[in-house]
Amino acid sequence: MATGAGPTWTVVAGDYRVAEPVEQYLEYLRGTDRSPNTIKSYARGLALWWSFLERRSQAWDAVGVTELGTFIGQLRRGGVAEEVVPLRAAERAADATVASRMRAVLGFYRYQAARGVEVAGRLYETVHARSGSYLPFLEHVARKHGRRSSVVKVRVRAKPVPVILPGQMTSLRESEATWDAAGAVWSGELRYRLLWTLLEETGLRLGEALGLRHRDWKTGTGTTAQVEVVHREDHPHGLRAKSGHRRVFVGSMLDRLYGDWVWALCEFGADVELDDWDDAYIFCNLHRGRRFAPLRAESVYKHLAARKQHVPGLPPDMTPHWYRHTHATALLLSGVPMHVVSRRLGHADIQTTINTYAHVTEDAELRACADWQKITQAWGCRHES
Repeated sequence: MATGAGPTWTVVAGDYRVAEPVEQYLEYLRGTDRSPNTIKSYARGLALWWSFLERRSQAWDAVGVTELGTFIGQLRRGGVAEEVVPLRAAERAADATVASRMRAVLGFYRYQAARGVEVAGRLYETVHARSGSYLPFLEHVARKHGRRSSVVKVRVRAKPVPVILPGQMTSLRESEATWDAAGAVWSGELRYRLLWTLLEETGLRLGEALGLRHRDWKTGTGTTAQVEVVHREDHPHGLRAKSGHRRVFVGSMLDRLYGDWVWALCEFGADVELDDWDDAYIFCNLHRGRRFAPLRAESVYKHLAARKQHVPGLPPDMTPHWYRHTHATALLLSGVPMHVVSRRLGHADIQTTINTYAHVTEDAELRACADWQKITQAWGCRHES
């Protein structure tokens, strides 16, 4: 389905009519500026739920915990997906996939509860903090009136995020472009060397990096250089900043690399062909498609897949998003506070950072216990003194 702002998704019932309650919810998400990927994910989960209800001849507003539990069981076994959207076998039993589908369904009923639908209200309970119990972040805000919590929860086993080793990142950078000191020029794909270096040093999402325009790069002139991540809705390929506006400070080496890329673009004729340099995209086409048009994310993935064949040691399943995980992990291991890392990554809630990277600080703290002999010797020293 296409709209004036680009493609979007909806849910069609078995009679080929739009599932109106679902469409109302999806329209609410569009109106609250949810990303196209979020709309797509929620539409997919609700399509599975709608198919489940139709097969049972059950009304959407006459369900309870039992139906939700049955739905979860069928998701794990793949029984729901087979008639709607084929999933790879590895996804059918994945906790993360089940949780994603249920997030869409429970969000739909949370919306209906806010509209006063009685059955939706029964799927949530009011939770009050007990004296002496652990309080999650900002729990004090809802302490007086309680907070709404779903009676159905899908637990997902936390997995360590994947990272790229320093040597691997160096190998990939060097394979893209190298500096010829004799000729004082770069040889190779300077565009991709800049991209990988930017992702490594800033932790930007790939979509955020590809959405950067020249006006967003504030070159250091007596001050620290910075990149501004700006929320826009007009990217030709639908890319946008997921977390809104933020500033990310960068080092002088990266800033100099960007300057070299600007000169390279001028040698390609960008300063002549582009009507508005500041409004042009930093990462653009050079060899295929319309010259200086914004680079597609799909092109980056295709390029990375080709580099894996030529650069020994790169993880086979590595994606550009691994740079973001690597950046956050490196900051935390070096002692940067969690709230600072959260701001740099652009997380809307520090709890997201904690949930994703808590294992990093926990592992560092546990490693401090490795030298048990040294710890017990310290006991003896304090005792003797």
